[in-house]
Formats: sequence, structure tokens, C-alpha cells
Amino acid sequence: MSILAQEAAGNMTSFSIIWIVVMLAALYFMMIRPQQKETKRKNAMMAELAVGDTILTTSGFYGTVIDITEDTVIVEFGNNKNCRIPMQKSAISMVEKPEDAVEKENK
Repeated sequence: MSILAQEAAGNMTSFSIIWIVVMLAALYFMMIRPQQKETKRKNAMMAELAVGDTILTTSGFYGTVIDITEDTVIVEFGNNKNCRIPMQKSAISMVEKPEDAVEKENK
């Protein structure tokens, strides 16, 4: 009887280890990996940011980039040329290049 108990305990231990590995893999693919992909996408977007690009801020305002510094950008909002606001690059959620806007109009 003790042999059967030892065998059952060994099976339970290996099952527990497999279950922990599966849970860690699921955690990686559902939480960590998508966050890393989003970070890479945002860093690539910020690296390609140039003067004249149209941006969408995290608060929902559309504007045009006037000047770029290390961690801030100066954005011009609306038709009023005097409405220029410095803001952090992290507040930019989407960038649209002028070439992309022309292609959309042609289609």
C-alpha cells in the first residue's frame, strides 16, 4: 500500500510542477508580452516623430508638431497660430504623417 501512496504522491508533485509552468506561460503570453509589444510600438512611433506631423494626444486633442526637444514637444492646436503648448512626448497617443493624410485623400 505504501508503494501506491508514494507513486500517487510522485504523480501529484509532477502534476503540480506542470500546472505551475503552464500558468506562468499563460501569464507571460497574456500580460507581459503584449505590454512589451506596445512599448516597442510606442518607442518606434516616438523615434519617427518629426516636425509637421499631426498628432492625437491622450486627452483627445489633435495638433501639429512645431518643435521637438529631448522629452517634450511643442504642439500647435487648431487654426489659431498663437495656440502653441509644450507637452511631454508621453502624452502623444497617435501620430499621422503628412504623406499618410495625402494618401487617404487620394483613395
